[in-house]
Amino acid sequence: MASKLVVGTFVTLDGVMQAPGGAGEDASNGFTYEGWVPPHLDEGFDRIMGPLFERADGMLLGRRSYDILNAHWPNVPDEEGGAKINSMPKYVATRTPMNATWRNTEVLAGEAAETVAELKRRTEGTILVQGSSDLLRTLQSAELVDEYHLLVFPVVLGQGKRLFAEGTTPAGLKLTGSNTTDSGVAYLTYEWAGKPSFGTLA
Repeated sequence: MASKLVVGTFVTLDGVMQAPGGAGEDASNGFTYEGWVPPHLDEGFDRIMGPLFERADGMLLGRRSYDILNAHWPNVPDEEGGAKINSMPKYVATRTPMNATWRNTEVLAGEAAETVAELKRRTEGTILVQGSSDLLRTLQSAELVDEYHLLVFPVVLGQGKRLFAEGTTPAGLKLTGSNTTDSGVAYLTYEWAGKPSFGTLA
């Protein structure tokens, strides 16, 4: 019995994942480009996100991402997507105990490398990681990520929190799928393939 940990995230072409949804989401470190996703939303985007969430048996979040999603999704009607996300198990990785008010949420208090590894061991299916850039650093370092599902937007920002920040643990990845939307968003899926390979050009 073991779950697969899948990172599903929005990134710019230069790898930024900070505050994609709109103003007030995350202006930390002087970030001024909140809301770079909405101008590129179309039917193709919906066709990607729908199956991604339907496939998920649970969702893993960092504390900040939990607060952002908890402020929105509990009020979304079932017929507009609320049924799936509100009913699925949700897990919040945090170093300090907290009171989670969102339905079906379990708090994983402690060091994420340990609590998430234990979560994977005791559950089955697919756990989707949404946002949570700080948590991702820990998951990457502990080699707990099994797949990346990346929606790469045709935007370059030059600043902000990145999916693969300086110092990220090296990893090899295997491309398992690719698609594009009419608005220019590239949907790329990768499997973790262990350590990267190296060679020399002849």
